[in-house]
Amino acid sequence: MIEILILYYSHGGAVREMALQIARGVDGVAGAQARLRTVPRVSAVCEATESDIPAQGAPYAELRDLEECAGLALGSPTRFGNMAAPLKYFLDGTSALWLKGALIGKPAAVFTSTASMHGGQETTLLTMMMPLLHHGMLLLGLPYSQPELAATTSGGTPYGASHFAGATSDRALTDEERALCVALGKRLAETALKLAEH
Repeated sequence: MIEILILYYSHGGAVREMALQIARGVDGVAGAQARLRTVPRVSAVCEATESDIPAQGAPYAELRDLEECAGLALGSPTRFGNMAAPLKYFLDGTSALWLKGALIGKPAAVFTSTASMHGGQETTLLTMMMPLLHHGMLLLGLPYSQPELAATTSGGTPYGASHFAGATSDRALTDEERALCVALGKRLAETALKLAEH
């Protein structure tokens, strides 16, 4: 059994819901299972700390989660066309894994949610890929053979799954967005299994 790490930061809950749908896709592939992990918020106040265990949702990620996984789905809300600071802060602390080459050759995919329709979905997905490329990971997107890419009027890109959450994060995932999340998880798990065979 291989494990696919679904590592995300969610502020309004939409990215967490996407992570759960990606996990459905992973868990639907025989021989693969999802491992959900999140990261704590960061604060500009030096004394501010988060509890070691989140009050709800997935546990906080540790470097060993990245080292042990056979593939990675990385998710964040958009912050000015880039990933949110908490996820970037966590990734900035992965130098020890880079030095060991621990992620080289593992497949990876990215996903995001924005408050506005043109709020930087594609730039966020592309910038999230940068640290993964530095780690030597193999990036996967969504092919246009996935019919929801042509049908969606909200989120969904060939660079990865995306969602239009609305200014107050009150828009639920559409059927197309949900299907693309599941498809991304399935593709990631199937690719990781194929790589594990060789």
